[in-house]
Amino acid sequence: MLRLKTGILILIITLPFLSIAQKPVWVPFKRITTGDEQTRLYFPMLRHKNVAVVANQSSVIGKTHLIDTLVSDHIHVVRIFSPEHGFRGKAAAGELIQNGKDIKTGIPIVSLYGKHKKPTSADLRGVDVVVFDLQDVGVRFYTYISTLSLVMEACAENHIPLILLDRPNPNAFYIDGPVLQKQFSSFVGMYPVPVVYGMTIGEYALMVNGEKWLKDNQSCLLTVIRLKNYRHNMVFQLPVKPSPNLPNWQSVYLYPSLCFFEGTVVSVGRGTPVPFQVYGHPDLKGSFVFTPKTITGTSIVPKLADKECFGESLTPYAEKFRKNKPELNLNWLINAYRELSEKKIPFFNNYFDLLAGNENLKKQIEKGLSEKEIRKSWEKNLKAFEQTRKKYLLYH
Repeated sequence: MLRLKTGILILIITLPFLSIAQKPVWVPFKRITTGDEQTRLYFPMLRHKNVAVVANQSSVIGKTHLIDTLVSDHIHVVRIFSPEHGFRGKAAAGELIQNGKDIKTGIPIVSLYGKHKKPTSADLRGVDVVVFDLQDVGVRFYTYISTLSLVMEACAENHIPLILLDRPNPNAFYIDGPVLQKQFSSFVGMYPVPVVYGMTIGEYALMVNGEKWLKDNQSCLLTVIRLKNYRHNMVFQLPVKPSPNLPNWQSVYLYPSLCFFEGTVVSVGRGTPVPFQVYGHPDLKGSFVFTPKTITGTSIVPKLADKECFGESLTPYAEKFRKNKPELNLNWLINAYRELSEKKIPFFNNYFDLLAGNENLKKQIEKGLSEKEIRKSWEKNLKAFEQTRKKYLLYH
């Protein structure tokens, strides 16, 4: 039992982890009570205080935004911090987000993206407590967990408590991928975790704190408002898309495998109705054809914009993902590399090693190793991570 300084008790369950992939349990999303819904637990900690909130379009209680709920209950919200994609979640990946004000409430918004990824002491001046409520998807290179870590670091440095409102992880039912090596730490992967780490964002925060991964081995004064009626192997669909290019559960399931293509010349369907459900290139063979287009209202031009791409639609694969053995699929990456290499087309870019969290994966693919051989090289570090992970689990 862990007693936090705020007085909230958190039961950490450390039952033996039976397998890397867990058998799915089909339950409706409505049975799960998210952290932000449990206002009776954290509203008393916010009364008569200046509150900052890290939030975006996924930060809703039912159909009402968390900010609106707080304001309507006379909680004094003095600042909103928004992650990549902005407060309303409409900006494309990598698009510069400007500071501003929330149109509805007039509360100042500070963007935590671009060169300003971490709250400064000035940003936190006058703030008594920070509330964090973002929908994660359980993948190392999805940047919301990096935003979380930097917010935790800023709170630790400025002695400000952080209340994290936990949410389900749609990819919590398996663990897979190479564990990040320290020298490849970046905003798309800060700490030594695998690509798919099998934890809610609340559990992840406890691990960051407990393992002393914050700068200078600091600890954040952290309270996690945990989920009710939740287990890692539950199946549910997110009620709000977590970001523009993850519009549905098919994209969420395929994202861990397809995001590797972001470090290559191959498109994953950004600028189409099916991002992270397809891959293709003008010089690949394939029966599925798509043409990426610049999306109205964004400044980001997608990879291979206005070029006809040939490849594969993986939506049918996603629909069977949980029924088969859930794991990263490297064969799409390996096959695309081989085909384009035969045509003397450079395949990888400098971003790939940051996504992989090491330089080995690129070298293994270039050497012609099979998916099975590559996966074998992950086993030792994955087993070590599982042992670390156990210490911070809140749910079965």
